[in-house]
Amino acid sequence: MNEGKKMGKKEKVVLAYSGGLDTSIIIPWLKENYDYEVIAMAADVGQGDELSPLREKALKTGASKIYIEDLKDEFVTDFIYPTLKAGAVYEGKYLLGTSFARPIIAKRLVEIALKEGASAICHGATGKGNDQVRFELTVKALAPHLKIIAPWRIWDIKSREDAIDYAAARGIPIPVSKKDNYSMDRNLWHLSHEGSDLEDPANEPDYDRLLKLMVSPEKAPDKPSYIEIDFEKGLPVKVNNKAYSPADLICELNRIAGDNGVGITDMVENRLVGMKSRGVYETPGGTVLYAAHRELETLCLDRDTLHYKDLVAQRFAELVYYGQWYTPLREALSAFADSVSLNVTGKVRMKLYKGNCLPAGTTSPYSLYSEELSTFGRDAVYNQKDAEGFINLFGLPLKVRALMEEKARGK
Repeated sequence: MNEGKKMGKKEKVVLAYSGGLDTSIIIPWLKENYDYEVIAMAADVGQGDELSPLREKALKTGASKIYIEDLKDEFVTDFIYPTLKAGAVYEGKYLLGTSFARPIIAKRLVEIALKEGASAICHGATGKGNDQVRFELTVKALAPHLKIIAPWRIWDIKSREDAIDYAAARGIPIPVSKKDNYSMDRNLWHLSHEGSDLEDPANEPDYDRLLKLMVSPEKAPDKPSYIEIDFEKGLPVKVNNKAYSPADLICELNRIAGDNGVGITDMVENRLVGMKSRGVYETPGGTVLYAAHRELETLCLDRDTLHYKDLVAQRFAELVYYGQWYTPLREALSAFADSVSLNVTGKVRMKLYKGNCLPAGTTSPYSLYSEELSTFGRDAVYNQKDAEGFINLFGLPLKVRALMEEKARGK
């Protein structure tokens, strides 16, 4: 192709680099097919030990330099927490772990491209998936002049098996084999598994082989664990009365919930590109946070606000899943969630037992629950006779329609 030469100096491309199968082979592929200087960027959003070998690996496979960026706290405060406050869950099950990691990675990719004076960015997302949209919409929103290279849409490699062969032919170490060929994505919030035997929805996952962040419910302790989470304005600030940084708080919840087998999601989801896919997600801490946050909202939000927020949550989840983080609508819905969360402050106690996450008590200074009003015992604040007039007015449209039908039948 010989693209990229400009006044005798090589142009630069910044690659979103994870060290996984796809991006491991993209560096040599770019050098074989483009005359670019390749700069790798690995975003630390909580992958753990996965990042340790990346610097040496990237340079050995042809990158001129690599940035390893610690984005963990920013990831939690600017992406996870706004989604939590919105209560967004895609298709009722998916807690959006991969979805909201992509815009922060792409944002840093753009920042480095601008710093380096690069003319292009490159990602390893496939042409069948959602991530290509998430990366590229972020680039279009933040730096529309940058060229985007998506190898999976243009190279001759057609499968993960082909990619493994390509790596083997060039002596590139990769973290998968043809026998154990899952596509995995890990960050602070979750670990996703796709591909291999999971591609048939009829197959039950082998959790003992699959799970990395947690144990299966069967292997969880026979005694329940209790956990207390303090929230301020919709955001978690303490676990068991101890304050943590945003990233450390997620890690602590992951540890406790993971030990109790809480947080497995197995689902067939509708991808943005039109097909269905099957994935297994490990989201231990996130599962507990969502459940606890909801318990507090039911105590602190009035009926109309809570019900309308559920509508907003569904749309918010779609925006995140579709890669539309940097859009006016997402920002407006976040402003709504911030406003709604002003009184979502209190303490929630949860009981974790063999994969179950159950409420075990909630308190808040902004509680709208009145035991005096709700009691089945004697009270002096609620006149039950008032209900008759309320029902008459509330049911008046039904009565008018029934009278009309009776009249019509009589004619």
